[in-house]
Amino acid sequence: MLINTGVPTREQIELRLPSPERRARGPYAMVECFQEIPCNPCSTSCPFDAILPMGDINEIPAIDLDRCTGCGICAGVCPGLAIFIIDESKGDGTASVTIPYEFRPLPEKGEMVRAVNREGDVIGDAVVTRVLLSKKTKTPLVTVRVADEHVHEVRFFNLIDNKTVCDKTSSKIEEEPKTDDTACATDDDEIILCRCEGITLRTIRDLIREGYTTVDEIKRISRAGMGPCQARTCGPLIASEIARMTGQPVAEIQPSAHRAPVKPMPIEFFLGGDSE
Repeated sequence: MLINTGVPTREQIELRLPSPERRARGPYAMVECFQEIPCNPCSTSCPFDAILPMGDINEIPAIDLDRCTGCGICAGVCPGLAIFIIDESKGDGTASVTIPYEFRPLPEKGEMVRAVNREGDVIGDAVVTRVLLSKKTKTPLVTVRVADEHVHEVRFFNLIDNKTVCDKTSSKIEEEPKTDDTACATDDDEIILCRCEGITLRTIRDLIREGYTTVDEIKRISRAGMGPCQARTCGPLIASEIARMTGQPVAEIQPSAHRAPVKPMPIEFFLGGDSE
């Protein structure tokens, strides 16, 4: 199911949950990384060594929940936005989920938002209880309080009154001259589409407007898809944006070329023999 839909099964989620005693004790990290990809920032950044060291950069992260304090550093550095901080210890029928949030505008503490599940469906209201802007991790962490029965479903939220950057309330945008060939910038322009190389959706859209209409062309000129994950995430997203902006069926957009090795390997694998 995960490969076809991008959504983990209930069984996969339940296997990651700590014991009821640990869940009642305080906040903990929920690592929803289910595929072997070359990525280890969570392991190297944890100050408590709760995310165990990896012998191979392709390993799926393993966490010692007795060491985890729920500090949130791993959630802020995860390139796949696949780590969430859960706190079920309040005991009043509510629980909190801390979500990495890379959109603008940021919500404010006390704001009501729409809680969204992994499939993208709105499942209820939530209240923002904290917005953490860390200079160290760069990715804002937004904590929302939800009904406790939804804490393991809510993984995103929608703002109720989400305005674009071109809203008339933005004096900065109003001062910029608008021409026929300049598209209005929206909040999602600043979404990082290729996290390995730091390429934003704005960059991809600008290249498509310039006439680069294949994934490989965009890869060569921007480096989107040349990072450690080799376009596993951004490739389909770029193809979808090309299809949307050019009117082509997404099935007709050719994926980028992949060259060996598609998975990082230690140098001794290619040398053969033992390490001596």
